[in-house]
Amino acid sequence: MVQKILEKLIPLDVSAKPMFGEYGLYFRGKFFGVICDDTLFIKVTGKGTKLAGRIAQESPYPGAKPAFKISSAKLNDRDWINHLVEVTADALATSKAKK
Repeated sequence: MVQKILEKLIPLDVSAKPMFGEYGLYFRGKFFGVICDDTLFIKVTGKGTKLAGRIAQESPYPGAKPAFKISSAKLNDRDWINHLVEVTADALATSKAKK
């Protein structure tokens, strides 16, 4: 399912890294979302909220901040999902490398 979601995000250069049994997603060096239980979750930002509209927000795993839960219909809207990823990444700070 991870590969299928990454294919939906083409032409963006999104990478997935294993994380606690699930996958963290990165774009332009920024951690913007996760794939948990075969579902895409994208971090909530101000600009992302304006674009996302009434998309459901849910915690991807216990203790996590709520994120946009992307439905399969929205995932299939390539222009919309790619725009949301770009807007979200632009609003986030660059991930810091571990020492």
